[in-house]
Amino acid sequence: MAEVIEQPLVMAGEGWDDYALLDSGHGRKLERFGPYRFIRPEPQAMWTPRHDPDGTDWQADGEFIPGADEDGGGRWHLTPDIPDSWPMAWREARFRSQCTPFRHLGFFPDMAPVWDWMRGELEGKPEAATLNLFGYTGVGSQALSECGPVTHVDASKKSVAQARENAALAGMEDRPIRWLVDDAAKFAAREVRRGKRYDGIILDPPKFGRGPKHEIWRIEEGLAPLVRDCRALLDNDSRFLFLTVYAVRMSSLALAGLVGEIFADLPGKVEHGDLAVRESGEGGRLLPTAIFARWSNPR
Repeated sequence: MAEVIEQPLVMAGEGWDDYALLDSGHGRKLERFGPYRFIRPEPQAMWTPRHDPDGTDWQADGEFIPGADEDGGGRWHLTPDIPDSWPMAWREARFRSQCTPFRHLGFFPDMAPVWDWMRGELEGKPEAATLNLFGYTGVGSQALSECGPVTHVDASKKSVAQARENAALAGMEDRPIRWLVDDAAKFAAREVRRGKRYDGIILDPPKFGRGPKHEIWRIEEGLAPLVRDCRALLDNDSRFLFLTVYAVRMSSLALAGLVGEIFADLPGKVEHGDLAVRESGEGGRLLPTAIFARWSNPR
């Protein structure tokens, strides 16, 4: 029976050559993406900026100004020298960063410790088959492809096309990655009916979304059935499930309770906590970004 660990964890990203959290505070954060610096809203940065106590002197190449509603509206204010996109790297992965209409920049830097953790869980298991649901632009799929075949699923045709381009940029065109434009929940349900199994699954569902055929996704309604289908795709020899949730008013304890109930018949353990990014430099603080729950079955 999988043991639910009640004590929460923090999985913290420390930044790398192409990314750094430079400062945060007063509801904003200052980050470096390659050679460019950007300011984005961050409601959890409730403290005072370390390097700019007044919050007026951050030097940036662009800033995302949020809209008046709570549903993510807003727009970028950019200097003229910002290109449409530019190359970046993490470990052997390669991808292009860009200022998207949703305030993101083409990937989620707080996922870096997750990518490392997943590869560690698959160590010693040759040709491990993994599933990346809501795979976005595919940096996680690149990381997992080092361990074996990957099935990458996202409802956005544009995101999947960008994921394929990113893999080509990394010289991974020949890696065993299936790129699928599909509704993640429906795909998982079909895989269950097909009797498929995987060694690991990562899922990063949005709060709200639409599938390629205008399917409606609401996390409050769809998460539990999706996790049940993911459980059916794993077995006693599988290694992990990793679930992240952003911008939702719930605790990681709730995620752990859900995963613990559904995975109760498997060995291993269920853990939960926060994803975070640490500010660069001495005395850098941890800025929380998301909650997670994970099941692991170390061998």
